[in-house]
Amino acid sequence: MMRRIAVVYDYLVLYLGLIWLGLLCLGWTPIAVLLHPLLPKRWGRILGRRVITSAFRMYLASLTMSRRCHFDLTALDALRDEAPLIIAPNHPCLLDAVMVISRLPNVACVMKADLMNNVFLGAGARLAGYIRSEPLRHMIRLAVDDFQHGSHLLLFPEGTRTTQDPVNPLKGSVALIAHQAQVRVQTVLIETDTHYLSKGWSLFRKPAMPITYRLRLGRCFDAPQNTQAFMMELEDYFTNELVQGSAFHRMGTL
Repeated sequence: MMRRIAVVYDYLVLYLGLIWLGLLCLGWTPIAVLLHPLLPKRWGRILGRRVITSAFRMYLASLTMSRRCHFDLTALDALRDEAPLIIAPNHPCLLDAVMVISRLPNVACVMKADLMNNVFLGAGARLAGYIRSEPLRHMIRLAVDDFQHGSHLLLFPEGTRTTQDPVNPLKGSVALIAHQAQVRVQTVLIETDTHYLSKGWSLFRKPAMPITYRLRLGRCFDAPQNTQAFMMELEDYFTNELVQGSAFHRMGTL
């Protein structure tokens, strides 16, 4: 009986949590639609990013209160006052951007074009000055321009969620932007003990719980001069670090 109650509770935590996140985003949508043409671009960007950070932090806090999800994100706090840089995490699940943005109130996120038109995310993303991932040249120009406001750029070098352990082949856009803007690339290692919300994971499939996420700061790379060599070095770095992190997790140290 207790086991059945625990299973029901797990489902409630996960799916009421997703509904809660959807309501937070949907509640902001009409306000963002109204404010976008009214506010100066700079103030809209500041307000939009702070609201998204607050909403994501509320969502993760509610999951933490359930004691079925654990998030160790405090390492990101060290980046808040850093000069403009690219934040480049690996991408194991759908919650990755939520976790990063929840700690950093002045970050632009590179998003797929279809998400920029999403009813839940689109209006808020446009107000916050988030950047479409295509076309590539336009994305690079907008990203470089955004650094002029002292902000950070969240860009997943894999381009999509990880399907090939420990990391997918990386896309070259991170090197092109870093080279063009002459900004550093701060790697972030996302480690977890679950495949929940990974690529291909059904929303109706419950993971083993509790689930844990830990984000730690990796190496900070200087702006590259040779983009091809940089991408090879970056991919090797992620591969080695994530393999070591998986070994630590198997020993119970996550």
